[in-house]
Amino acid sequence: MTEPRTITAYKLHRVLGRGNTSLVRLATNAQGQLVALKIPHTQTLTVQEAAERFGNEVRLTLQLRHPHLVRGYDGMPFGPNAFLAVTYYPKGALSEQLRDLPERTLPLQEALRILADVASALTYLHHMGAVHQDVKTQNVYVTDDGRGALGDLGNTYFVAQGGKISGSPYYMAPEIYRGEGSSSASDVYSLGIMTYELLTGERPYQGNTYEELMVAHMTRFPASLTMLKPTLSRSVARLAELALAKRAGDRPTADQLRRALLSALGETPADEVYEPEPKTEVEVTRPAGRHGLVRPGPGVTPDTPTEPDGKSGARWNPFRRRKS
Repeated sequence: MTEPRTITAYKLHRVLGRGNTSLVRLATNAQGQLVALKIPHTQTLTVQEAAERFGNEVRLTLQLRHPHLVRGYDGMPFGPNAFLAVTYYPKGALSEQLRDLPERTLPLQEALRILADVASALTYLHHMGAVHQDVKTQNVYVTDDGRGALGDLGNTYFVAQGGKISGSPYYMAPEIYRGEGSSSASDVYSLGIMTYELLTGERPYQGNTYEELMVAHMTRFPASLTMLKPTLSRSVARLAELALAKRAGDRPTADQLRRALLSALGETPADEVYEPEPKTEVEVTRPAGRHGLVRPGPGVTPDTPTEPDGKSGARWNPFRRRKS
Protein backbone atom coordinates (compact mmCIF):
# COMPACT_ATOMS: atom_id res chain seq x y z
CA MET A 1 0.00 0.00 0.00
CA THR A 2 1.25 3.46 -0.81
CA GLU A 3 1.57 6.05 1.90
CA PRO A 4 -1.97 7.32 2.76
CA ARG A 5 -2.74 10.81 1.62
CA THR A 6 -4.00 13.47 3.99
CA ILE A 7 -7.35 15.20 3.88
CA THR A 8 -5.73 18.11 2.08
CA ALA A 9 -5.44 15.87 -0.99
CA TYR A 10 -9.25 15.93 -1.30
CA LYS A 11 -11.53 18.66 -2.53
CA LEU A 12 -14.30 18.92 0.07
CA HIS A 13 -17.93 19.48 -0.84
CA ARG A 14 -21.16 19.46 1.15
CA VAL A 15 -21.76 17.68 4.46
CA LEU A 16 -23.48 14.31 4.03
CA GLY A 17 -23.96 13.43 7.66
CA ARG A 18 -22.99 14.38 11.19
CA GLY A 19 -22.91 12.05 14.17
CA ASN A 20 -21.71 11.94 17.74
CA THR A 21 -18.22 10.83 16.73
CA SER A 22 -17.67 11.85 13.12
CA LEU A 23 -18.57 14.10 10.24
CA VAL A 24 -18.93 12.83 6.68
CA ARG A 25 -18.45 15.04 3.67
CA LEU A 26 -18.76 14.49 -0.02
CA ALA A 27 -15.32 14.91 -1.54
CA THR A 28 -13.40 14.53 -4.79
CA ASN A 29 -10.12 12.61 -4.83
CA ALA A 30 -7.09 13.26 -7.03
CA GLN A 31 -8.61 11.13 -9.83
CA GLY A 32 -11.79 13.22 -9.85
CA GLN A 33 -13.85 10.45 -8.21
CA LEU A 34 -16.58 11.34 -5.72
CA VAL A 35 -16.08 9.65 -2.34
CA ALA A 36 -17.56 9.91 1.13
CA LEU A 37 -14.92 11.24 3.52
CA LYS A 38 -15.43 10.30 7.16
CA ILE A 39 -13.63 12.64 9.58
CA PRO A 40 -13.69 12.06 13.36
CA HIS A 41 -14.56 15.00 15.59
CA THR A 42 -11.68 16.46 17.59
CA GLN A 43 -13.29 15.29 20.83
CA THR A 44 -13.54 11.75 19.44
CA LEU A 45 -9.77 11.60 19.16
CA THR A 46 -9.37 12.60 22.80
CA VAL A 47 -11.37 9.58 24.06
CA GLN A 48 -9.26 6.45 23.82
CA GLU A 49 -12.10 3.98 23.20
CA ALA A 50 -13.75 6.16 20.54
CA ALA A 51 -10.41 6.81 18.84
CA GLU A 52 -9.59 3.09 18.83
CA ARG A 53 -12.99 2.26 17.35
CA PHE A 54 -12.46 4.74 14.53
CA GLY A 55 -8.97 3.36 13.94
CA ASN A 56 -10.43 -0.14 13.83
CA GLU A 57 -12.98 0.93 11.23
CA VAL A 58 -10.31 2.54 9.06
CA ARG A 59 -7.92 -0.39 9.15
CA LEU A 60 -10.53 -3.11 8.61
CA THR A 61 -12.30 -1.19 5.85
CA LEU A 62 -8.98 -0.84 4.00
CA GLN A 63 -7.93 -4.41 4.70
CA LEU A 64 -11.08 -6.40 3.91
CA ARG A 65 -12.12 -6.59 0.26
CA HIS A 66 -15.38 -7.99 -1.06
CA PRO A 67 -17.81 -6.81 -3.77
CA HIS A 68 -20.57 -6.44 -1.17
CA LEU A 69 -18.61 -4.67 1.55
CA VAL A 70 -18.44 -0.88 1.35
CA ARG A 71 -15.10 -0.21 -0.36
CA GLY A 72 -12.43 1.77 1.46
CA TYR A 73 -10.03 3.74 -0.72
CA ASP A 74 -7.76 5.62 1.61
CA GLY A 75 -7.42 6.58 5.24
CA MET A 76 -5.41 7.34 8.33
CA PRO A 77 -6.50 5.40 11.42
CA PHE A 78 -5.07 7.61 14.18
CA GLY A 79 -3.81 11.10 14.91
CA PRO A 80 -5.10 14.60 14.21
CA ASN A 81 -5.34 13.84 10.48
CA ALA A 82 -7.40 10.65 10.88
CA PHE A 83 -9.98 10.04 8.14
CA LEU A 84 -11.54 7.34 5.98
CA ALA A 85 -12.48 7.64 2.30
CA VAL A 86 -15.10 5.17 1.08
CA THR A 87 -17.52 4.66 -1.78
CA TYR A 88 -20.19 7.33 -2.05
CA TYR A 89 -23.78 6.09 -2.30
CA PRO A 90 -26.04 8.92 -3.52
CA LYS A 91 -29.24 7.19 -2.37
CA GLY A 92 -28.02 6.91 1.22
CA ALA A 93 -28.59 3.96 3.49
CA LEU A 94 -31.21 1.27 2.85
CA SER A 95 -33.10 2.41 5.95
CA GLU A 96 -33.64 5.82 4.35
CA GLN A 97 -34.90 4.31 1.13
CA LEU A 98 -37.37 2.14 3.04
CA ARG A 99 -38.75 5.15 4.89
CA ASP A 100 -39.69 6.72 1.57
CA LEU A 101 -41.77 3.69 0.50
CA PRO A 102 -45.51 3.50 1.36
CA GLU A 103 -45.32 0.10 3.09
CA ARG A 104 -41.59 0.22 3.86
CA THR A 105 -41.03 -2.82 1.65
CA LEU A 106 -39.19 -3.40 -1.60
CA PRO A 107 -40.45 -5.53 -4.49
CA LEU A 108 -39.68 -9.17 -3.67
CA GLN A 109 -36.90 -9.64 -6.23
CA GLU A 110 -35.15 -6.44 -5.17
CA ALA A 111 -35.30 -7.43 -1.51
CA LEU A 112 -33.95 -10.91 -2.23
CA ARG A 113 -31.08 -9.45 -4.24
CA ILE A 114 -29.99 -7.10 -1.45
CA LEU A 115 -30.33 -9.85 1.16
CA ALA A 116 -28.27 -12.23 -0.99
CA ASP A 117 -25.55 -9.58 -1.32
CA VAL A 118 -25.44 -8.96 2.44
CA ALA A 119 -25.37 -12.72 3.07
CA SER A 120 -22.46 -12.92 0.63
CA ALA A 121 -20.57 -10.21 2.53
CA LEU A 122 -21.18 -12.02 5.82
CA THR A 123 -20.06 -15.32 4.31
CA TYR A 124 -16.78 -13.61 3.42
CA LEU A 125 -16.34 -12.00 6.85
CA HIS A 126 -17.05 -15.28 8.62
CA HIS A 127 -14.68 -17.10 6.27
CA MET A 128 -12.02 -14.57 7.32
CA GLY A 129 -12.79 -15.29 10.98
CA ALA A 130 -14.46 -11.93 11.59
CA VAL A 131 -17.79 -10.94 13.16
CA HIS A 132 -19.55 -7.77 11.98
CA GLN A 133 -21.76 -7.18 15.06
CA ASP A 134 -24.02 -4.50 13.55
CA VAL A 135 -25.98 -5.88 10.59
CA LYS A 136 -29.00 -3.64 10.02
CA THR A 137 -30.62 -1.57 7.29
CA GLN A 138 -28.83 1.57 8.52
CA ASN A 139 -25.51 -0.07 7.60
CA VAL A 140 -26.51 -1.38 4.17
CA TYR A 141 -26.08 0.74 1.05
CA VAL A 142 -27.57 0.14 -2.39
CA THR A 143 -26.17 1.01 -5.79
CA ASP A 144 -28.22 2.43 -8.62
CA ASP A 145 -28.55 -1.06 -10.11
CA GLY A 146 -29.91 -2.51 -6.86
CA ARG A 147 -26.83 -4.25 -5.46
CA GLY A 148 -26.23 -4.14 -1.72
CA ALA A 149 -23.07 -3.42 0.28
CA LEU A 150 -22.56 -3.86 4.02
CA GLY A 151 -20.68 -1.07 5.77
CA ASP A 152 -19.56 0.24 9.17
CA LEU A 153 -16.81 -2.06 10.40
CA GLY A 154 -16.11 -0.05 13.55
CA ASN A 155 -17.28 -2.86 15.83
CA THR A 156 -16.06 -5.73 13.65
CA TYR A 157 -13.46 -7.98 15.24
CA PHE A 158 -11.54 -11.15 14.52
CA VAL A 159 -12.66 -14.06 16.69
CA ALA A 160 -9.10 -15.27 17.23
CA GLN A 161 -8.17 -11.89 18.71
CA GLY A 162 -11.29 -11.24 20.74
CA GLY A 163 -13.41 -8.13 20.74
CA LYS A 164 -15.91 -6.08 22.64
CA ILE A 165 -19.59 -6.96 22.47
CA SER A 166 -21.78 -4.53 20.58
CA GLY A 167 -25.04 -4.45 18.67
CA SER A 168 -28.29 -2.61 18.02
CA PRO A 169 -31.17 -3.75 20.28
CA TYR A 170 -33.69 -4.27 17.46
CA TYR A 171 -31.26 -6.69 15.78
CA MET A 172 -29.35 -8.28 18.67
CA ALA A 173 -29.39 -12.03 19.23
CA PRO A 174 -30.60 -13.47 22.58
CA GLU A 175 -27.09 -14.55 23.57
CA ILE A 176 -25.87 -10.96 23.32
CA TYR A 177 -28.68 -9.80 25.59
CA ARG A 178 -27.52 -12.50 28.03
CA GLY A 179 -23.98 -11.15 27.85
CA GLU A 180 -22.60 -14.34 26.34
CA GLY A 181 -20.85 -12.68 23.42
CA SER A 182 -21.28 -12.37 19.69
CA SER A 183 -20.35 -14.76 16.89
CA SER A 184 -21.05 -15.49 13.26
CA ALA A 185 -24.37 -16.96 14.45
CA SER A 186 -25.37 -13.62 15.99
CA ASP A 187 -24.64 -11.93 12.65
CA VAL A 188 -26.96 -14.47 11.02
CA TYR A 189 -29.64 -13.63 13.59
CA SER A 190 -29.37 -9.94 12.67
CA LEU A 191 -29.65 -10.88 9.00
CA GLY A 192 -32.79 -12.86 9.86
CA ILE A 193 -34.29 -9.76 11.49
CA MET A 194 -33.45 -7.74 8.39
CA THR A 195 -35.01 -10.40 6.16
CA TYR A 196 -38.34 -10.04 7.99
CA GLU A 197 -38.03 -6.28 7.82
CA LEU A 198 -37.41 -6.12 4.07
CA LEU A 199 -40.07 -8.69 3.20
CA THR A 200 -42.88 -7.64 5.56
CA GLY A 201 -42.21 -3.96 6.28
CA GLU A 202 -41.77 -4.56 10.03
CA ARG A 203 -39.16 -6.05 12.31
CA PRO A 204 -40.38 -9.26 13.97
CA TYR A 205 -39.80 -7.97 17.51
CA GLN A 206 -41.08 -4.64 18.74
CA GLY A 207 -40.53 -2.66 21.92
CA ASN A 208 -40.28 0.91 23.14
CA THR A 209 -37.48 0.26 25.61
CA TYR A 210 -34.34 -1.83 25.81
CA GLU A 211 -36.00 -4.08 28.41
CA GLU A 212 -39.08 -4.68 26.24
CA LEU A 213 -36.92 -5.64 23.29
CA MET A 214 -34.77 -7.91 25.44
CA VAL A 215 -37.84 -9.84 26.61
CA ALA A 216 -39.17 -10.07 23.04
CA HIS A 217 -35.93 -11.39 21.58
CA MET A 218 -35.39 -13.87 24.39
CA THR A 219 -38.91 -15.27 24.86
CA ARG A 220 -41.14 -14.65 21.84
CA PHE A 221 -41.38 -16.18 18.38
CA PRO A 222 -42.22 -14.37 15.14
CA ALA A 223 -45.11 -15.21 12.84
CA SER A 224 -44.30 -17.63 10.04
CA LEU A 225 -42.81 -15.94 6.98
CA THR A 226 -44.63 -18.48 4.82
CA MET A 227 -47.93 -17.07 6.10
CA LEU A 228 -46.79 -13.44 6.00
CA LYS A 229 -45.28 -13.73 2.51
CA PRO A 230 -46.93 -16.63 0.63
CA THR A 231 -45.00 -15.89 -2.59
CA LEU A 232 -41.65 -16.33 -0.86
CA SER A 233 -39.58 -19.43 -1.58
CA ARG A 234 -40.20 -22.03 1.12
CA SER A 235 -36.47 -22.61 1.44
CA VAL A 236 -35.79 -18.93 2.13
CA ALA A 237 -38.73 -18.73 4.55
CA ARG A 238 -37.57 -21.80 6.48
CA LEU A 239 -33.96 -20.63 6.77
CA ALA A 240 -34.99 -17.08 7.71
CA GLU A 241 -37.12 -18.51 10.51
CA LEU A 242 -34.25 -20.74 11.65
CA ALA A 243 -31.96 -17.69 11.62
CA LEU A 244 -34.03 -16.38 14.54
CA ALA A 245 -33.57 -19.53 16.63
CA LYS A 246 -33.00 -18.74 20.30
CA ARG A 247 -29.97 -21.03 20.40
CA ALA A 248 -27.03 -19.99 18.24
CA GLY A 249 -26.25 -23.57 17.26
CA ASP A 250 -29.69 -24.02 15.68
CA ARG A 251 -29.19 -21.26 13.12
CA PRO A 252 -28.04 -21.74 9.52
CA THR A 253 -24.82 -20.23 8.27
CA ALA A 254 -24.66 -17.05 6.22
CA ASP A 255 -23.59 -19.16 3.25
CA GLN A 256 -26.69 -21.37 3.55
CA LEU A 257 -28.85 -18.25 3.46
CA ARG A 258 -26.86 -16.89 0.53
CA ARG A 259 -27.42 -20.07 -1.47
CA ALA A 260 -31.15 -20.17 -0.72
CA LEU A 261 -31.58 -16.52 -1.66
CA LEU A 262 -29.70 -16.96 -4.95
CA SER A 263 -31.79 -20.03 -5.78
CA ALA A 264 -34.94 -18.01 -5.12
CA LEU A 265 -33.61 -15.45 -7.61
CA GLY A 266 -33.32 -18.21 -10.20
CA GLU A 267 -29.53 -18.34 -10.04
CA THR A 268 -27.31 -21.35 -9.49
CA PRO A 269 -25.37 -20.77 -6.26
CA ALA A 270 -21.63 -21.21 -6.64
CA ASP A 271 -18.96 -21.46 -4.01
CA GLU A 272 -17.61 -18.10 -2.95
CA VAL A 273 -14.11 -17.50 -4.33
CA TYR A 274 -11.99 -15.15 -2.28
CA GLU A 275 -9.02 -13.25 -3.55
CA PRO A 276 -5.91 -13.33 -1.37
CA GLU A 277 -5.98 -10.66 1.29
CA PRO A 278 -4.12 -7.63 -0.08
CA LYS A 279 -0.75 -6.89 1.45
CA THR A 280 -1.04 -3.62 3.27
CA GLU A 281 0.74 -1.59 5.87
CA VAL A 282 -2.58 -1.05 7.57
CA GLU A 283 -2.83 -3.52 10.43
CA VAL A 284 -5.96 -4.76 12.14
CA THR A 285 -6.82 -3.43 15.57
CA ARG A 286 -6.33 -5.93 18.36
CA PRO A 287 -9.13 -5.13 20.84
CA ALA A 288 -8.40 -5.84 24.47
CA GLY A 289 -10.50 -8.72 25.74
CA ARG A 290 -14.21 -9.42 25.58
CA HIS A 291 -16.55 -7.45 27.80
CA GLY A 292 -20.01 -8.31 29.03
CA LEU A 293 -22.88 -6.23 27.71
CA VAL A 294 -24.36 -3.76 30.15
CA ARG A 295 -27.80 -2.20 29.86
CA PRO A 296 -27.73 1.23 28.29
CA GLY A 297 -28.08 4.36 30.36
CA PRO A 298 -30.92 6.90 30.46
CA GLY A 299 -32.03 8.45 27.22
CA VAL A 300 -30.98 5.51 25.06
CA THR A 301 -33.66 4.39 22.62
CA PRO A 302 -34.04 0.90 21.11
CA ASP A 303 -32.55 2.23 17.87
CA THR A 304 -29.34 3.25 19.62
CA PRO A 305 -26.55 0.69 19.26
CA THR A 306 -25.36 -0.59 22.62
CA GLU A 307 -21.61 -0.41 22.85
CA PRO A 308 -18.95 -2.04 25.06
CA ASP A 309 -18.75 -1.28 28.78
CA GLY A 310 -22.32 -0.02 28.83
CA LYS A 311 -21.54 3.02 26.72
CA SER A 312 -23.97 3.96 24.00
CA GLY A 313 -23.72 6.46 21.21
CA ALA A 314 -26.22 7.27 18.53
CA ARG A 315 -25.03 5.77 15.29
CA TRP A 316 -25.55 7.77 12.18
CA ASN A 317 -25.74 7.15 8.49
CA PRO A 318 -22.37 8.06 6.98
CA PHE A 319 -23.85 8.56 3.52
CA ARG A 320 -27.08 10.34 4.42
CA ARG A 321 -28.07 13.21 2.23
CA ARG A 322 -28.52 16.43 4.13
CA LYS A 323 -32.16 17.40 4.24
CA SER A 324 -33.02 20.70 2.65
